[in-house]
Amino acid sequence: MLPAIVLAAGESRRMGSPKALLAMPDDGRPFIASIVRAFASAAVTDIVIVTGKDHEAIAEAVRTDAPPVVPTFARNPDPSRGQLSSLWTGMDAIPRDAPALLMTLVDVPLISATTIVAVIEAWHRTGAPVVRPAIGERHGHPVLFDRAVFGELRAAPLSAGAKAVVRRYEEQLINVPVSDERCLVDVDTPDDYHRLRDQGS
Repeated sequence: MLPAIVLAAGESRRMGSPKALLAMPDDGRPFIASIVRAFASAAVTDIVIVTGKDHEAIAEAVRTDAPPVVPTFARNPDPSRGQLSSLWTGMDAIPRDAPALLMTLVDVPLISATTIVAVIEAWHRTGAPVVRPAIGERHGHPVLFDRAVFGELRAAPLSAGAKAVVRRYEEQLINVPVSDERCLVDVDTPDDYHRLRDQGS
């Protein structure tokens, strides 16, 4: 089974409060708990949540939700280095023999089990180095990285992040056509969150 890494170590400066703990508009469940349940529904049972300064609050929110899969928590000692440093922290916590990994952001709380499964199935069919859901020219989450590019992820510049690897494999990556616009919804600011709540009400 492929492991999933959820990046939730950011300081949420633009939001003003931890995005991982924001309430979903439909059921009030914290973003992070909803994401864990989406992966669990897709039969992904090895889930690593990478945290930062809000480690205890995020871990407690997930424990309180009592998800069907108990995730592992890995704390990035210095999230200010950027998202790639959190991915490295997550990679240190997954099985050494993982054939690939799924990566998503806590900023994208609406990912669905259907989309997750579509990404995994596309990788099984193709063995592509990078697989991601797409609607037209827009790309969503989660993103799957094959084991073949793990070394390049670890060697990528922090300033460029994982996008450097995605760009390197642009000709070989697979964009999986999906109809679920929710995989594109990125919540970074209070305005984004208000729009999300309005759509869910």
